[in-house]
This record gives sequence, structure tokens and C-alpha cells, in this order.
Amino acid sequence: MLPSRDAKALSPEAPVLYYAACCQVDQPNPRHRDEMARNTSRMLAMLERAVVGYRPFHDVRLVVFPEFGHAAPVYDTAEELAEKLAVEIPNEHTARLEAAAREHGVWIQSGSFLEVDPRWPDAVFNTTVLVGPDGILSRYRKVNPWIPWEVHASPCDLPGYAEELFPVVETEIGRLGVATCYDWLFPEVTRELALGGAEVLIRISAYMDPWGAMPPTDWWTVVNRCRAIENQCAVVACNQGASAANYPPFSWPGGSMIVDLDGRILAQAPAGPGEAIVVGPVQLGTLRAERARRLGHAMPAHLRPEAYPRQREPRLAPGPAPADRTIAALEARIRRSQQSLE
Repeated sequence: MLPSRDAKALSPEAPVLYYAACCQVDQPNPRHRDEMARNTSRMLAMLERAVVGYRPFHDVRLVVFPEFGHAAPVYDTAEELAEKLAVEIPNEHTARLEAAAREHGVWIQSGSFLEVDPRWPDAVFNTTVLVGPDGILSRYRKVNPWIPWEVHASPCDLPGYAEELFPVVETEIGRLGVATCYDWLFPEVTRELALGGAEVLIRISAYMDPWGAMPPTDWWTVVNRCRAIENQCAVVACNQGASAANYPPFSWPGGSMIVDLDGRILAQAPAGPGEAIVVGPVQLGTLRAERARRLGHAMPAHLRPEAYPRQREPRLAPGPAPADRTIAALEARIRRSQQSLE
């Protein structure tokens, strides 16, 4: 059980101010798991640049990589993803992240993996892990895949799935929670993390053009700022910067950012594809002091869940069997849900 936010004082180990680094990548996507080591090597080189390069100025304690940093779902069926790209966790890549976390004394939110788990033999998950100096601390499986295009499974589609959907981890740099890309378009996701005690909301993302970082459809920027405000949390959001040449026909607009609890952008990469390292402050002491002081605009404390019975009604029906999770089947499922709203 996490301690009460109101009762918790800053521990001697918790810095009142530290810096986070978003390592935004632009690299070819592997077609097979044997090619993933190249991507992991590049990501670790960026981590070194961020932590060591900024050491004369800041203590970088949190490093975040984007969704699809290790591999993107470039095949149309879950069966092909499992055959060619998916890995179990832990694996050789998480072992390298663990070694880097120990060496540099940092916490790392991995890029996402396509994950298989023998407990769910027909499912492929979009998974990220939080790694600290002592090893893997949590595993988050994307609850809201970007359907119908993403054919990997949501844990919600698996009967009997009993693992924590939205883990929040107590660390020396605050209480950290993560959700992936499309998850953030559902305010319920980050609210669940905030109610679980999260102080820093991490977003790993491959949020693509044209709904990116440029007005008038700068959803990426608007959503990151709004989730910070409505949950009184810091946001560290790392987006893909992959160009169309590396992953046709898609490109990603970058714009990785760090946001404070009032929605102020403290650091941001330029809009547009390309590799970038964004370093900015996480003001943990200020965040805790503001949360304790504020009576107005304290939205998590002002919640009235009893007022929203429609939000507790099922909408998207449970998914098809994993072996039948195709784009066509997902499209039909979405249509049925749309009809229920008419």
C-alpha cells in the first residue's frame, strides 16, 4: 500500500529537484528480434549523453524512451508479431538497461517491447518496464491499443487477467506511473495513476502526424498539459521522432516535453521528426508542497465518482480470441460499440 500523499514527508533520499531526460529516437525499425540490439545500443548511447553530458549542470535521475523504441508492430497479425518480433521479459535488452541504471544511478522507462508471456500463450502485449538501480520495478502493458491498427492484446481482453493494470512505484525520485501513447486520450487512465499515488506521470509514445505538436491539431501538446493540470502531477512525455524514411508510411512529430503540475512546458523538443534529447526539471519538492497547500483546483480530491454512473457501463465489448485479433475483427468490434452510443 502506498503511503498517503498528505502524510508523506520528503525522505532524506528524495531530491526536491532533479532532472529528467526524454531520449527521442529516429532509427530504422527492426523486422526481426535479432535486429533489436542495434536499437538498444543507440538508446543506451543517448542515455550516456544525457546523464554524463549534463552532469556539470544537472543531476539527471530519470531517463525515458519512446514507444516502439525497441520494436514497432510492423506486421498485420499477432501471430506474425509473436513469431518475428516479440520477446519475453526480462530479456537481453532489459538486462542492458539494468546495467546502465546501476552504473549511472538512474531510473529508466524503457521503450516499448512487443511482449509474449507463456501464461497468455496466444497474446502479444505492448509493454514497457521501469528499471532502477536495483532492477526491474514494474511492467506496464498498454491497456488501450490504438485499434483497429494495433492488433496486440489489451490485458482487459484476457479472461482471468489479475495483474495490476496501472502500477505506481515508490522510488527515491518520487512515485512514478506510466501509460502509453493512446492511453493518454482516456483521462480515466492517468486519473487512475494519480489516485494510485503517482506524482510523476510518464508517457512513452509514438503519437504520429498529423495529430502532433503543431497547431491547430497539436493534440500531443494539449493532452500532456491537460493531464498534468487535472491530476496535479509532473509529466515526462517522450515521443517518437521517426521519419517516414525509417518507418513508411508513418512519421512522428517528436515534441518530447517535460511539464509541471500547472501545465507549464519546462522543456520541449522542436516539432518534427528527428533524434533529440530533452532535459528538464522535475520539481518534486514544489509539487508536494503545492498539493498539500491547495484547496482550490485540487481535482483528484474533489472527485464525485457517484455522479458518473454512465462511465461505469461497459462500452467496448471484450475482444475476440487473440488468434482472431485482426484489423477487420477490431473494426467490427468498434462499429458495435459505436452503435451502442447512438
